[in-house]
Amino acid sequence: MTARESLILTPAPATTPEVGVLLAVLHEARVRTLNTAARINDLDTVKAGHHSAGTLLYHIALIELDWLYADVLEKSEEDFPAEARAWFPLDARDDDGRLSVVTGEPLERHLARLNWVRGLLDGVFRAMTLEEFRRPRVREEYDVTPEWVLMHLALHEAQHRGQLAVLV
Repeated sequence: MTARESLILTPAPATTPEVGVLLAVLHEARVRTLNTAARINDLDTVKAGHHSAGTLLYHIALIELDWLYADVLEKSEEDFPAEARAWFPLDARDDDGRLSVVTGEPLERHLARLNWVRGLLDGVFRAMTLEEFRRPRVREEYDVTPEWVLMHLALHEAQHRGQLAVLV
């Protein structure tokens, strides 16, 4: 007899159910990313037309940090946590606009970086009221809500997980 699978979304702990639902979606995206990354033998290998797994994992974490601090918390780069520079010595993109190449880091370092950023994000969002969750942040080029940011981060991670799957 095979085990019966349970496909039930359980909201993550949060002040409001709406936040908890989107956090649960983001957490599911992370589980899938980690499962895919664990099957990659060499994080530095680049296949034609693709990025390395290390580069993609770095990018996923950095973009999550950037959306959290720059857009949700409306902070300047100088106001990012002091540890951010140690975790992210490279910008998201190089001078040609391509993802910065990240090599030579073990999977454990990438996982620790992803966990560090997710801990920050979870701490902010779990305490967020529904009013704050849906309050637009007026940026120079766009208006954005934290609600949209969580949706975007889940889709962003899913897209890059697909790129990671090519490297398995």
